Amino acid sequence: MRGYFGIGVERLSKAWNAGSLFRTAHAFGASFVFTIAADWRASEARSDTSNAFEQIPCYEFASVAELRLPDGCRLVGVELIDDAEMLPSFRHPPQAAYVLGPERGSLSPELVARCDHLVRIPSKFCVNVGIAGAIVMYDRLLSLGRFPGRPGLPGAPPLALPKHVQGKVRRRSEKAS
Repeated sequence: MRGYFGIGVERLSKAWNAGSLFRTAHAFGASFVFTIAADWRASEARSDTSNAFEQIPCYEFASVAELRLPDGCRLVGVELIDDAEMLPSFRHPPQAAYVLGPERGSLSPELVARCDHLVRIPSKFCVNVGIAGAIVMYDRLLSLGRFPGRPGLPGAPPLALPKHVQGKVRRRSEKAS
């Protein structure tokens, strides 16, 4: 899978939830994790049994204004609002940073204004921040990864993965037609 992604949280108050989210991010291959205005320190996230903070960079920003992302990285807010695009229909950017809100609240208006995209998980109500992050990362993996198609019937074998097709070899001396 090409590209990279990071995932973070704004104003999260429970280190346990962050530890769960960041452990899952580590498992799904996140390139970085981050917090914005968190009420705890990364070292307090005891639920992270994979020690993600020792494996991938963790950036801690004191405010939305201090948030810095790599050039070309698109900020994707995950929020349960009507204007957000439904996650199953969303085309994930190759370079993305996903951000989730606090346990008992929403993304701040300042952060929503900075987002390039807003997506929502099609659920009846909000789910735990760690679960929401896992759903988003799994959807990214499914949509950008190269997997065989699902069979038409339960129990049937998966569809064959089409062979990768490469284009014609081009040399620098050749002119484009």
